[in-house]
Amino acid sequence: MVEKQARFTRAIGVFIHKASSLGYFLTFGEAWRPDFVAEYYAKTGKGIKNSLHCLRLAVDLNTFYRSEWLDGRQEYHIPHLETLGKIWEGLDKEARWGGRFQKKDYNHYSFEHNGVK
Repeated sequence: MVEKQARFTRAIGVFIHKASSLGYFLTFGEAWRPDFVAEYYAKTGKGIKNSLHCLRLAVDLNTFYRSEWLDGRQEYHIPHLETLGKIWEGLDKEARWGGRFQKKDYNHYSFEHNGVK
């Protein structure tokens, strides 16, 4: 597991560098989630019990462009977030972007593990 976690961390570093070179600013949101928080989020519909955040294989990154936070709530945010999602997905065969989830999570970046994205 530690090798996969290290590969994920390296990919996040490369991703942040690539995003920055395109004029985006990224700040960390949630990078690690304790099990009890994942259980609470699952009960309240905010997340899932077996979150990859608990395994250190997911991170939420706050995305800014020209000082505006791109959270996906405005239609014009989506092309920016899709650009970054495609960059992330191109970095590793297991890279997954939350913008592809049924319940969109545009600032979520993870490595698939045991079928969980």
